[in-house]
Amino acid sequence: MMKKATDLVHPARRRALRAAVALGLAGALAAPAAWAQKYPDKPIRLVVGYSAGGGVDAVARLLGTRLSAVLGQQVMVDNRTGATGMIAAEYVAKSASDGYTLMMGDSALLAAKLLQPKAPVDPLTSFRPVAGAFVSPLMIVTGNDFPARTPAEFVKEIKARPGHYSYATSGVGTVHHLGFEMLKQTSGSKVVHVPYRGAAQIVPDVVGGQVPIGVVSATAGMAQAKAGKLRAIALMNTARLEGAESVPPLADALPGFDVAPRIFVLAPAGTPDEIVDRLSTAVKTVLDTPEAGAAAAAQGTLRAYATPAQLGKDMAEETKRWQRIIAEQNIVAEGK
Repeated sequence: MMKKATDLVHPARRRALRAAVALGLAGALAAPAAWAQKYPDKPIRLVVGYSAGGGVDAVARLLGTRLSAVLGQQVMVDNRTGATGMIAAEYVAKSASDGYTLMMGDSALLAAKLLQPKAPVDPLTSFRPVAGAFVSPLMIVTGNDFPARTPAEFVKEIKARPGHYSYATSGVGTVHHLGFEMLKQTSGSKVVHVPYRGAAQIVPDVVGGQVPIGVVSATAGMAQAKAGKLRAIALMNTARLEGAESVPPLADALPGFDVAPRIFVLAPAGTPDEIVDRLSTAVKTVLDTPEAGAAAAAQGTLRAYATPAQLGKDMAEETKRWQRIIAEQNIVAEGK
């Protein structure tokens, strides 16, 4: 009978070979952990799918600056605009899964995939959730002559006059748009959507009477409300925002109603657990500081840390929510 190749090796040498193999396997298994322990050892890129100066960009810079101090490496914001964040998303999804290219995404990315089924990136499968970071409260504003002052009066008015009013948002598929469509569905009202290309002109047009209702960031709406130029009717989420404590939540009229864009950090799929955990802990360390809370409030956002597991769950649930609204309200992407 033919002997195995190992049987032909001297016993002492055979033991040495086995030890070498075991040592090699142990080294291979230990390599990722050792590599992760050294992370980060070079600058990190935080990609944003919107132009500089916008809301997501502002909090990305707020977070990036403070993460640099916590991680000991510079966190650089990289703006790659277009396709409701999908251009940035594709860039990050195709990057190396080594923790050095991340994305500051938001809820619009979830809706964008639903409205663009052929998009090359799926937010739920192309990334690893790293951390929830912020929510950005939205406000319903009207002109000063609008016949309602409270959430209950507002809902009663739009229900009583189906199709009479229109509302402006920063575009089809934004949380501003989908949130108001949820309001319509929940209240049984009919209001015409007027999508703008961006938010900058909405407040001036509400003030000037070109459109009766606007859905805008809480800070943009509150600044003009305090100046007496328009009326802040309601916040669309339930958490109160510093500087807008006098504005009631829409849930006063529609119990349980709670809509606000979520802002979060993602890494390419395949990023090791050790790196995801390191990054998530660093985000939490930043957000736990009072300084970060004050800086976030100044940008019109609220701190909302979530672990990787919780963020993944939140993203899946939010996607289902928007999927249902898009289907039931027959919403299609612009140009289709």
